[in-house]
Amino acid sequence: MWRSYITSPVKIHSTSSHSHSSFHCSSFKDIQSLCTDDPNPLHNNNNNNNTSRKPSVFHRARIVHAFIRSLKPESESPFKREPKNDTSADENNKNSLQVQQQQPTIRIPGADQRVVVYFTSLRVVRSTFEDCKAVRSILRGFRVQLDERDLSMDSSFLNELQRILGGGGQSKLTLPRVFIGGRYIGGVEEVRQLNETGELKKFVEGLPAAERGVCNICGGYSFVLCGECDGSHKVYAEKGVGFKSCNACNENGLIRCPSCSYAPF
Repeated sequence: MWRSYITSPVKIHSTSSHSHSSFHCSSFKDIQSLCTDDPNPLHNNNNNNNTSRKPSVFHRARIVHAFIRSLKPESESPFKREPKNDTSADENNKNSLQVQQQQPTIRIPGADQRVVVYFTSLRVVRSTFEDCKAVRSILRGFRVQLDERDLSMDSSFLNELQRILGGGGQSKLTLPRVFIGGRYIGGVEEVRQLNETGELKKFVEGLPAAERGVCNICGGYSFVLCGECDGSHKVYAEKGVGFKSCNACNENGLIRCPSCSYAPF
């Protein structure tokens, strides 16, 4: 990188020796000997084994600072990190699970071999729709039989859920609601906590596996058009009565799929 030393015929008058020899100061007497380069580096390399070079000012400063830091106790170090208290989140999860276990058990008769989910597919309330979507995605990941009951497709599911939870006069009912093996689990928060702690996997163990693919009749919607009214929810009656409501379907002109749906509770 640096050009080699070449003896030049041109003589350059250097005044460095005069300036260094004429500089005298009682407070900086070591500066001249520490900062001055060796005038004959080749000679210094040959006699490197016999003589040792004096340490520089910066080297002495580093030694002093290292010695001072070693004398300080570890508690005074500003860079020492306090251990994080990660037990608070675990304690909250355990407390919520204990509260849930202390609540009276709600069960659905005849649903011991499947998972029942009450949800809505309407996007009117975005937060409710996202919660229902998240719960269904978590439960579908376990590949077990899933009985999905959409309240937006059939309003009778709302009366059914209120009767199961014992809140027939309840004006507001949040969704989703999950039952595993006929036992009431809770809503979206309970399902997420159980899934994070690994307890949800223990609840679904032993349940029958879900069939692959979708139903060939309903396409996975669990509902088909009514064969009596063709989905209009109106039928014509003779003897001058005219049109009346169809008793075979719900208010949307739909009936439960006979292939993949379950009977009402």
